[in-house]
Amino acid sequence: MNRQRGSVIIIVLWTSILLTVLVTVMAGKVQLSARTAFHNREAVSDLAAIADAMTKAEMELMLDYMDLPIDQEPTVDAEGNFRSPAYRYNGQPLTLNYPAGEDMVVRIYSHAGKINLNRIRRENLQQIIEKRLGDNPDPQRVQELLSAWLDWTDLNDLAGINGADRDYYESLDPPYTPRNNPELDSVEELRLIRGFDELFKDVNLDAAFTVYGNGQEINFNLATREAMQLLPGLTDEIIEEIIQYRQERDFPNVTSLGEVVPVENFVELRPWVGNNVSSFFSVFAYPKADVEAESEEETEEGVEEDEQEIDPVTQAYMEIMDVRSFADRARVYKVDPYGRLPDTSPPRIDD
Repeated sequence: MNRQRGSVIIIVLWTSILLTVLVTVMAGKVQLSARTAFHNREAVSDLAAIADAMTKAEMELMLDYMDLPIDQEPTVDAEGNFRSPAYRYNGQPLTLNYPAGEDMVVRIYSHAGKINLNRIRRENLQQIIEKRLGDNPDPQRVQELLSAWLDWTDLNDLAGINGADRDYYESLDPPYTPRNNPELDSVEELRLIRGFDELFKDVNLDAAFTVYGNGQEINFNLATREAMQLLPGLTDEIIEEIIQYRQERDFPNVTSLGEVVPVENFVELRPWVGNNVSSFFSVFAYPKADVEAESEEETEEGVEEDEQEIDPVTQAYMEIMDVRSFADRARVYKVDPYGRLPDTSPPRIDD
């Protein structure tokens, strides 16, 4: 009798354990399903908001080809000088004429502020290479990289001196063939050229370079921080002063850049400077990061106002658009759901 009771107790205990495990597993699955459904709904909502913001951004670019409405005052700086609407497209968060959602951030980068790989002159490329290699670059290494570039973009399979052509690239793992065409399809192609992946290993290529448009110079009203960091004559301090200057006023012409750049530096930089604009734009849209609580905490600790304005978002939905009139929709050349944003930090100026 005692044995039977003991067996019953054991069976009951095991049954209780199994039921507990079963209920726990089922509860976990239900909770996971609920979370999945919530995040799916949130993702769909964000995707719809991003699509709406991209459409509004496209409309903004198209509106630039139209005259200002009679009742709309043009933007001026503190001295009363007119500011060009085209120079808004330097990555600053935009307030659109047809507003995107309150929680959406839209940033537009004109490709006139980037280095055009398909229009770059040999001497300009050499300046970039020399700056990337650091002080006192090895002349032989510079020529090797220039030769590798030439072999990639020329129209034949003959390797230049210290260069690299089909035989070299086909010996790699995995193998591939050189372009043998002066027109690159994308800036990422730069990493396929012998030596260039290492040369630009820590550079956001999409932020610094473009393969669209015909401009050889860079408009410093629109230049990205990444592009300026590659140019001769520009130190980090000068770059930050340029960014701070253009927050308040435009560089109306090439020589006006001399108000910020010292004469000896401007002599080096001058071949790069232009006041061209572009019809090509990188458009980013993303939900605003929730940093209010963090900002309040930093304010209590006495953190500077500029530090509170730093946007923590580094990747966002991106499209490269070509907008040429107010009557035609943009032509989209590239879509990247996880595009890497250029450096959006405010000017890093020490008081």
